[in-house]
Amino acid sequence: MDVLAAPEADLGAVVTALKALPWDVMVLSNLAPDATNATRLAAALTRRGCAIRREALRSCPYLELPSSWEEYLASLSAARRQNLRRKERNLRRNHAVVVVDYGPERLDEGWRRLVALHQLRWSGAGTFSDPRIEQLHHCFVREAARRGQLWLSTLELDGDPAAAWYGFAHRDTVYFYQSGRDPRWAAESVGHVLMAMMIRRAIERGYRRFDFLRGAEPYKMQWTASRRVTVELVAFRPNWRGQWLRGLDLAGRLRSRLLAHNHDERTRPDPASV
Repeated sequence: MDVLAAPEADLGAVVTALKALPWDVMVLSNLAPDATNATRLAAALTRRGCAIRREALRSCPYLELPSSWEEYLASLSAARRQNLRRKERNLRRNHAVVVVDYGPERLDEGWRRLVALHQLRWSGAGTFSDPRIEQLHHCFVREAARRGQLWLSTLELDGDPAAAWYGFAHRDTVYFYQSGRDPRWAAESVGHVLMAMMIRRAIERGYRRFDFLRGAEPYKMQWTASRRVTVELVAFRPNWRGQWLRGLDLAGRLRSRLLAHNHDERTRPDPASV
């Protein structure tokens, strides 16, 4: 993400407006590492006396897509490549496999299936268990479908939905957001197979990047070793409250580093015992 502003916008004027509001600390979180406008805003805040903290935050894995699926497979280890091929081959041998895509005309049906499979995967405690989040995303998928950017699909085995995949496309990139699967099909790795199908589809449609979005969960890192890191910018107002909060922030971060260092020291093997 970045600050929503035109490249030529006067962010100094934005700072003037911000200074008129009652705040002591401003947090801009999960920014893209190349968030130009956020960097410009931070510079403008610094010129007005604010202290700025910039810190790396969360990993965002992504895959630079080659020109063909076979080229992507060739980039993997032999074991990984054979595993991918075997899982899909076994599914197709034992079941009638169909990928169903949901556009505007079947959107509500596809959404219900995604939410149901996601909740099954997480035993009812998934992302969409909060009705507000579910409603937000439902509104988003309607708009994405209207613009032709929605990727909402299910993998059906013998006519029954076994896994679901939800993402969207923008410019040259496909973004993966959420998925779900029926735990009864866990042994067949249906979620894994559907992810491979979506990556292959992105390659075949000429997209250049496949973005797994925020979070370096192990299942994402099975597909790529590339990642970007989001950034957090924190601005402290140059008044006594802002400076006091800045001091607390520094003390808290120092404490966290000391605790992490002490933990590493305790868990380090004793050379005499090696």
